[in-house]
Amino acid sequence: MPASGLLITGTDTGVGKTFVVCGLAAALHRRGLRVAPFKPAETGCERDPVSGELIPADAQLLRRASQTEAPLEIICPYRFAPPLAPEVAASQAGIAIDPQRILDCYQTLSSAHDIVLVETAGGILVPLAEDFNYGDLARFLGLPVLVVVRSKLGAINHTLLTFKYLASAGLSIVACVLNHPFAERSLAVETNEATLRRLLRQPLYVIPHSPVSQRPWENRGFDELAAQILVQLPAR
Repeated sequence: MPASGLLITGTDTGVGKTFVVCGLAAALHRRGLRVAPFKPAETGCERDPVSGELIPADAQLLRRASQTEAPLEIICPYRFAPPLAPEVAASQAGIAIDPQRILDCYQTLSSAHDIVLVETAGGILVPLAEDFNYGDLARFLGLPVLVVVRSKLGAINHTLLTFKYLASAGLSIVACVLNHPFAERSLAVETNEATLRRLLRQPLYVIPHSPVSQRPWENRGFDELAAQILVQLPAR
């Protein structure tokens, strides 16, 4: 039977999606599930100085957190050096990202795991190929969406715009995660949580994010989020 799946997107780049997917993958694994991360395209990859191969650092971290044995080539089939939208990076490399290849990799992961966590590069409308963005990918794979927000000035507008698009596209939203920085203090950070709880109908989870001192797979704050997601995902 195919695995359940979830697409994790952000309101912007650099909002902490990989942090959240790592923590969620580890929490689901603690519940006895076989978890596969899937990052169809990763940009900003550095080259291995020996092999010259592009190394997808985020995908490697996701693989470690989920404790899967799936090959990295399936977890992250497209890798590019320029830190650009995947379609733009692919065009500069002289190739086109093939949605069918993405589907094949997803199905391979799905066949051997209980749940597949699909991480976008940037936000939901970032293009993967011509006339094919991550919102299209969610529809293509039939996935509900988890939205990650970095708590900062502008977070409310970015969140509402993302939710507005998801609703108009007919995509299901399971929850929203607000990444609260540990050290940063501002009036926006202090008020974002209460405002989003008032404006959103979906569950909102707040998880402090310290990329330097905290390993996400050890953060037990993701356990409640994992339980919420399992309730909302279709039964296998």
